[in-house]
Amino acid sequence: MEIQDFSLDFFKLEGKNAIVTGGNGGLGKAFCLALAKAGANVMVTSLADDNGETKELIESVGSEYKLVLTDITQPGECKKVVEDCVSTWGSVDIVVNCAGISINVEDVTKYTRVEWDKMIAVNLTAAFEMIHEACKFMIPQKSGKIINIASLYSFLGGQWSPAYAATKHGIVGLTKAMCDELAQFNIQVNAIAPGYYATPLTAKTRSNEKRNAEILAHIPANRWGYTADLMGATVFLASNASNYVNGTVLVVDGGYLMR
Repeated sequence: MEIQDFSLDFFKLEGKNAIVTGGNGGLGKAFCLALAKAGANVMVTSLADDNGETKELIESVGSEYKLVLTDITQPGECKKVVEDCVSTWGSVDIVVNCAGISINVEDVTKYTRVEWDKMIAVNLTAAFEMIHEACKFMIPQKSGKIINIASLYSFLGGQWSPAYAATKHGIVGLTKAMCDELAQFNIQVNAIAPGYYATPLTAKTRSNEKRNAEILAHIPANRWGYTADLMGATVFLASNASNYVNGTVLVVDGGYLMR
C-alpha cells in the first residue's frame, strides 16, 4: 500500500461485527458506542441487563445490538457467544475483552484462593477462551481485531488486590503471546490500558477529597478521564488504520504512568 492509498475510510467499521464482553459497564459502554458510531454491529455479554441503556446508545447511531446474558467463566459459554455472533450477523470481526472484576482485601494475609480464583476466571481465563473461540472464525477469513482491556496495574503493583495486578499483567502477556501467534493470519491483537476514569465505579473515590487530590496530583492532564477519551483508541485498534499494529498496549491515562 502506498501513502496515497490511505484515507479516513480506514477508520470505518461498516459491515463489521463485534463482541464486547462486559459491555454494559461504565467503560464497556464507551467501547460499544465507539464501535457502533464507526459502523459496527455490537454483541454485548453481561451477567445482567442495564435497563436497555447500551441498546439505546448503539441503536441510536444506526448499528445493530444484541445482548447475551451469560457467565463467560462457565465452560462452553464463550464458544456459544462467538457462534451466536456468527449465526446472527455472518462473522465475528472484532472482540473486546472488557469483562473484569476487582476484589480488594486490605490485609494480604486474608487474600485467599476464593478471591484469587474468581478474578483469574473473569479477568484472564475468559479473555483467553473468547480469543480461542473467535480465532476459529478469524483465521479462515484472514482478518480480525482483538482488543484486550489492560490497566495501569498491568505495569504497577497491586496493593490490596494481588490478583487484579496479576491478571492485568497477564492480559498484557496474553496480548503479546496471541499477537505472536495470530499476526501471520492478519489478526491484530492489542490492548488498551485505561487510567483513572470518572465512572459510577469510581464515584466513592472521587468523593473522598484526600484520595481524589492524591490521584489528580499524579495525572499530568490534571483531571480524571472521561469515557469518551477511550473511544478514539477503540476505533483505531478495531479498524484497518491499525493493520500493522501488533502486540502493543495503548495507555490512555492522561500521563499517569509518566509521573
